[in-house]
Amino acid sequence: MNATIPIEHTDSINAKILAVSEDLIVGFHRQPFHVIARQAGVPLETVLERIHAMVEARVIRRVRQTLLSTKLAHGALVAWKVPEEKLNAAFDFMSLNDPFSGHVVIRSTDTEVSGSGYRLWTTLKVPVGESLDFHAKALLRLTGATEYLLMPAHGVFALGVGHVRRKTLEPGDKSDEPAVMMTTVPVELTAEEWKVLLALKEELTLDEIVENPWQSRADLAGVSIERFCEVAETLNAKKVIGRFSTFLEHVKPSSTGERVTRFNGLFHWAVPKGREMEAGAEVGRHFCMTHCYWREGGTQFAGVNIMGVMHGTEKSRVMEHKAAIDRHLDAIGLPVSYTNVFWGGRSEIKPSEISPKVFAEWHARHASTEA
Repeated sequence: MNATIPIEHTDSINAKILAVSEDLIVGFHRQPFHVIARQAGVPLETVLERIHAMVEARVIRRVRQTLLSTKLAHGALVAWKVPEEKLNAAFDFMSLNDPFSGHVVIRSTDTEVSGSGYRLWTTLKVPVGESLDFHAKALLRLTGATEYLLMPAHGVFALGVGHVRRKTLEPGDKSDEPAVMMTTVPVELTAEEWKVLLALKEELTLDEIVENPWQSRADLAGVSIERFCEVAETLNAKKVIGRFSTFLEHVKPSSTGERVTRFNGLFHWAVPKGREMEAGAEVGRHFCMTHCYWREGGTQFAGVNIMGVMHGTEKSRVMEHKAAIDRHLDAIGLPVSYTNVFWGGRSEIKPSEISPKVFAEWHARHASTEA
């Protein structure tokens, strides 16, 4: 790594690049780094140099084409009860040994509230046709957890990151219109589409941070680069492609001690039955929300049905953003019977596997294993 190239997200040029590259390059692009350069107003050579250097320094933890996995797999947020003495081991197993668990976070609350005993939170995806409950039962057996609650999304109102561009947001900043709810109904793909999709989704290596990053993926899929891009564009039209994104290491400090964020809050709201779509659209329109879903928390979580995540460098500032959302809901006459925040602690974030072949192999390998 060239020590003269700035690697911190706070560098002015890196910040311009990241403000675009984190979550504004929506869909599939044949030359995604060209799009980043154009939108950021930074020369292509500089974009490639800086992203390469930030990946090498682990300031950016991965660069990849994301998928809208709600269209490709069955998914849920899962809250786990784990004996305290087994909590870290369960965390390690799900983050290191379960490719179907994505976000793995140990959470806590400021006071003892409904659901406080569920300390381990994960996202879980299984291939279409497979059972979330079947996989969760296997994880229960393998980790020593005692309970779990599956909370699939009925609707998605916000899904993005953009930590750099969110740093300057003021509490209450929101879009002019309510967020539009995305559905979670899976789509069917052809064998060729699956082949291209599985080649497309893996994170880019350092050697692939180049003007035309998809050539090696076309080779992997066994098709021409032209055909690869055509199929990828078809997948885009089927709305299974998310964004091309540079994911910052936003939990751990960089080699120089810089942090992108320090706190992440999982916000909970319980709103009247029948008003979930309205409430999710009003919460999701707030720019501070990186994620916002309609999920049912049930009696374990005091009837919560709207959940969302926000990150920040100061806990008080995160709470100011939440207070602004609460005031907005009150102002528009949307009653909230319960609300709370689950704070993130130890965490690992990785893409969830969606391959049916990998799923079958994983369960065959762990069929007789105990915690």
